[in-house]
Amino acid sequence: MTPEQAARKTPANEDSESLLDALSAAIESGAGLPAVTRAAAKALGASVALIDRSSAVLGVAASSQAEEGRLLSGEDDVASTELRVADAVVGELRYRARTDPPAPMVTRMVATLLALEVERSRSPEWASDEAAAAFVRALLDRKVTDRGDIVARAAELGATVEGGAGVIVARAAPLTAQTGDWRGRVLTVAMRSLRAVGAGSVGALGQGEAAEVVAIVPADKDAQLARAAQALERELGAALSGFGITVARSRLAEDPVDLYRAGREAELAANVAEAEGRSMLAFEDTGAYRLLLPAMSEDPAELERFYQETLAPLAAYDEQYETELVGTVETYLENDGNVAQTAARLFTHRHTVRYRLERVKELTGHDIGSSEGREKLSLGLKAMRVLGIASAAGPATEPGAEGGRVRPPAED
Repeated sequence: MTPEQAARKTPANEDSESLLDALSAAIESGAGLPAVTRAAAKALGASVALIDRSSAVLGVAASSQAEEGRLLSGEDDVASTELRVADAVVGELRYRARTDPPAPMVTRMVATLLALEVERSRSPEWASDEAAAAFVRALLDRKVTDRGDIVARAAELGATVEGGAGVIVARAAPLTAQTGDWRGRVLTVAMRSLRAVGAGSVGALGQGEAAEVVAIVPADKDAQLARAAQALERELGAALSGFGITVARSRLAEDPVDLYRAGREAELAANVAEAEGRSMLAFEDTGAYRLLLPAMSEDPAELERFYQETLAPLAAYDEQYETELVGTVETYLENDGNVAQTAARLFTHRHTVRYRLERVKELTGHDIGSSEGREKLSLGLKAMRVLGIASAAGPATEPGAEGGRVRPPAED
């Protein structure tokens, strides 16, 4: 036997080969991802967590709950390797060596085998999720309008909507820096929660800085839809630390054709909830905002034009000069035009409030002191919220301002 052959037959190499053989056998037998994860842990001599591309945990092999927590939180001593099939990332392998780190070649072989198994086992589910997302977008964009077509396509995805359904919108805005596919994680958590309450729920992930999940939830009673929204808010809050959560729901749509309308209701409620800092809101609780739904659904351009004629100049001024004209209008209206109460709410002087209201009149042409001006600015504020336009926030810099707090001018 040559020295090279002897080196290849060392006990360590024999152990690695047998452990990799055991991992291959677990994959070939179809034992499932939890069993495959345990075999991978033995091959690496480490605690292991197997995670898919949407951040769903597929399997964990750890000696204790504390060890599992370290893996899933990604502590400093936890190593991570992307699982790739060709150029596509299909998941992540996290591991924490029990003694010496595994050899790079062994880690690479284990990662390759795991990537292929994750891709094989998860592809049908990913394809189903993508088909569900395409259906939701097509329905809410009014690309599918025929009742029979809606019912048939929903049934193909396991959703029964002919007996009634509603739309729930969930938004998760990161308050701290996030890594990985955190939007995919929001979708996974949201759909897991909704399907636990409403079987057959289908959803899609929207675009934007915040993660928005739009879901169609089969239900035959409004109370069932309310329970699904409440459960979703609890689950998102518990599973997603470091996020601001907003959940909104539509009314029940007894006819599948009305699901487009339900989608607009849920979106309107979500926009209002975000503007008012509320974590949950039902469309029927949006008050006068409900009157703007037809404009939002049928002619949003007209709603946008009304906003441009009323609140837009104030929002632009606030953005440029870091003032609080929009906030002052809002607070003034909430206090029924009482300057003293408005000043108290804004922690400023009543003379400053009057100064700001004069600037409002100059910029918009609407006198908030008159009933007509007050009505138009109130509707403009509602249009702003319904359209989901965020108001600028910053320290006031009008005369007398310092550090965001306006100094009261000397009393006369």
